[in-house]
Amino acid sequence: MTELEAKKPQESLQDRLAQVIELLHRHKLVEDLTHRQEGQHHDRVENLVHRQNLVELQRKLEDLHPADIAHILEALPLDERLTVWQLVKSERDGDILLEVSDAVRETLIADMDDHEILAAAKDLDADELADLAPELPRDVVHELMESLDAQQRERVRSALSYEEDQVGALMDFEMVTIREDVSLEVVLRYLRRLKELPSHTDKLFVVDYDGVLKGVLPIKRLLVNDPDKQVGEVMADDPVSFHPDDDAYDAAQAFERYDLISAPVVDKNGKLIGRLTIDEMVDLIREESESEVLNMAGLREEEDIFASVWKSVRNRWAWLAINLVTAFLASRVIGLFEGSIEKLVALAALMPIVAGIGGNSGNQTITMIVRAMALDQVSTGNTARLVRKELGVSLINGILWGGVIGGVAYYLYDSWSLGVVMTAAMTLNLLLAALMGVLIPMTLARLGRDPAMGASVMITAVTDSGGFFIFLGLASIFLL
Repeated sequence: MTELEAKKPQESLQDRLAQVIELLHRHKLVEDLTHRQEGQHHDRVENLVHRQNLVELQRKLEDLHPADIAHILEALPLDERLTVWQLVKSERDGDILLEVSDAVRETLIADMDDHEILAAAKDLDADELADLAPELPRDVVHELMESLDAQQRERVRSALSYEEDQVGALMDFEMVTIREDVSLEVVLRYLRRLKELPSHTDKLFVVDYDGVLKGVLPIKRLLVNDPDKQVGEVMADDPVSFHPDDDAYDAAQAFERYDLISAPVVDKNGKLIGRLTIDEMVDLIREESESEVLNMAGLREEEDIFASVWKSVRNRWAWLAINLVTAFLASRVIGLFEGSIEKLVALAALMPIVAGIGGNSGNQTITMIVRAMALDQVSTGNTARLVRKELGVSLINGILWGGVIGGVAYYLYDSWSLGVVMTAAMTLNLLLAALMGVLIPMTLARLGRDPAMGASVMITAVTDSGGFFIFLGLASIFLL
């Protein structure tokens, strides 16, 4: 695939978004103009223009995939988002609600009445209903459950019984099962009678009469082997499988490691109860990545980019408050050395460099450690070696770049002693940044918290206060 071909889908999506925005703006402009006009036929003209613009917009939406519509909804301010949402055909509402982010989904559901929500959810599978149920009104969920058959109702309850980060909450119940004592020809005839195969069906699940998983039959083996062979001769009897209470992120890593498209989920007795599919794993990895980025910035939850001012304030205030406290502490450190700064003004110009480079280095270390922890590459057995390695990297960087900035300080202020202090302070602060870059996420993990939660804020606080103290302290001892 060429680079141009790789970019084409994304460019196409952006073009579609631009077209929708253009239609919305045209609709609003014409609506504003007709409102200003007066006359006998004013209402009729307004209604006609209103319909023409909205019909064109609706026609554009009908050609889009639910995921593309979800992207467009997320990129629009609330009033325009709800205008587009009202134009989407009701039978597509459920698929779109599954695609949008949690924050945007909340605004869409708030704009729907109970009847519309029930209509949107009626054609969804059990695992999809379980995804939506926590965000729906309680009475709607109750009515929805009553409308399901016994099997679907039990499946939804099963999915809801697990935590959102467990395999059971993500498993799919739509799958094809076969017996091991039948021929491949029988299996092929059975598949032909089905209207369609569940999405992401790359293998069939082989079970006994009690539903216990015996193996899997990959579709490619089914197609290339002699039709007279029995399933038991061709199947793989050691498939990668999961339990419903397994960690979902561990399962996602297994999917990536073993290049899986689907995998069985079995209970403690080995009975097949569902399957995991690659689409759920990709969504999980994306959500985990987004959550990690938000946590490192100190944001408590995913935020709709067009959320109200007050909602955004509530989401962001906590770590800003913590940051304010740490900034005040840093200012107090500087206050301890006011006399030194008054005697040597160059210190005021140079000290932000020490703190800034330390913060950047600390964030690099934290990013590497959080990633390694997510991949289960960090354990008690290798922590000491990891600390030594990061300290070594920081020592070399400190001497190298500290020497560079020390040379600059010597050139600017004609003081070799100031250059030496600058080099030493830079090196020591980078060592502090490396040590805290390892300890902060590991300490958070030991406390049962997300190792990325506010890590960026904390490392910046440490390197700012520490950098100021180290640099000004050394300067006070050796320069004054």
